Amino acid sequence: TWDSVNDALDYSLGLRVTGADQLTCLAEYRNGGLLVDTGVIELKDPAWLTQEVNAGSELIVEWRALTVILIDKVAETLKQRVPGLSLAQVLEGGTWQAGREIARSLRSGGGPPINMRLVGNVF
Repeated sequence: TWDSVNDALDYSLGLRVTGADQLTCLAEYRNGGLLVDTGVIELKDPAWLTQEVNAGSELIVEWRALTVILIDKVAETLKQRVPGLSLAQVLEGGTWQAGREIARSLRSGGGPPINMRLVGNVF
C-alpha cells in the first residue's frame, strides 16, 4: 500500500512524503489492463494483443500515459462522490483489484492484455 511505502521511506531514509493525495497512480499493468480489458482503451491494431511488445515501444508509452490520465480521472470522480476517499483506496480497493479480477477471468494466469518484453524493472 502507499502508506507502507511511505512508512518504509520514513524508516529507512528519514523521508516523509506529504501531499500524497496529490500524486498520481502508477502506470502499471493492473490499472492499464483494466482500461484495455473493459474497452476504455482500444488499440488501433488489435494484432498487438497477440504479440510481445518492447516495454519502451510507442504503444507501451502511450498505453502508460493514457493509464495515468484516465485512472486519475476515475479517482477524481470517485473522490467527488465519496468525500475523504484517498487515491490509495481508489487504487487498492478499486482499479488494482478490478484489474486483477478481470484479467484472471480473461487470461490464464491473469497477466496483462498487452504482453510486454521486460528488461530490468518497469513499473
